[in-house]
Amino acid sequence: MSGLQEIRLKINSVRNIQKIAKAMEMISVAKIHKAQKRMLISKPYAETVLKVINHIASGNLEYKHPYFKHRNVHKSVGYWVISSDRGLAGGLNANLFRALLHDFNKWNTMGIVIQLAVIGAKAASFLHGIKCTKVVSCISGIGDTPKMSELIGSVKVMLELYEKNNIDRLYIVYNAFVNTLTQIPKIIQILPIVSKHNINHISAKYWDYLYEPDSKVLLNNLLQRYIESQVYQSVVENVASEHSARMMAMKTASDNGEIIVNDLKVLYNKVRQTKITEELTEIISGASVIQ
Repeated sequence: MSGLQEIRLKINSVRNIQKIAKAMEMISVAKIHKAQKRMLISKPYAETVLKVINHIASGNLEYKHPYFKHRNVHKSVGYWVISSDRGLAGGLNANLFRALLHDFNKWNTMGIVIQLAVIGAKAASFLHGIKCTKVVSCISGIGDTPKMSELIGSVKVMLELYEKNNIDRLYIVYNAFVNTLTQIPKIIQILPIVSKHNINHISAKYWDYLYEPDSKVLLNNLLQRYIESQVYQSVVENVASEHSARMMAMKTASDNGEIIVNDLKVLYNKVRQTKITEELTEIISGASVIQ
């Protein structure tokens, strides 16, 4: 890169990329607040549903729902894998897939088949063709405002497999939003349900409910809503993580572009000074020859 014209073109090219990166950063900043709001609104609902489920399950029920029954993993496990549809979000998806493959290796050594419900184009592209895995559902293009209606199909497919004993355990994999700077890949078990509350303490109160309709219908509906809310919560949290990661990635790209431009300007001045020196030397040499 010795020519001045070539260096100028390079500087202009980096400047143009900087403008694009800055624009994408500002777009992500605008979208983060809406994504965080959706995430915070939906979270209490999922927590409250689980609390109600635990209270009902701790009563003197004749009906024991299969979602509460412990299962040993014999043949298959299932995952909802949630990723972004678009890239340019730093290491967000790469870190998620790294954690997922680590979990896959554990099951592969045991000869367990892995069945996947994929949400997000990046996950679909990455998981295509991985050994010992089977994609049973795939959703992409849900955008920045996911709707529960778009996710119900994926939830229904996995629950049917679980109820037919084709899957022994169900997990959700997504990027948990900690703050604007931190997003953590997370793998949580959904089924069978592991209570986060002290059931013994609840049971010690010897309470029970009058059910209308019966406890079986009530638990079936509640557990369906709970699992749907968990999947939805994971999706909206992943969207918030995506925008935060993209904002930081674009900011870093813009800052690095400025460093490159400064280095190119120094190089440009050095080449320019060299050319001026060469021209002066030629002029002086020509003058001395004439004399």
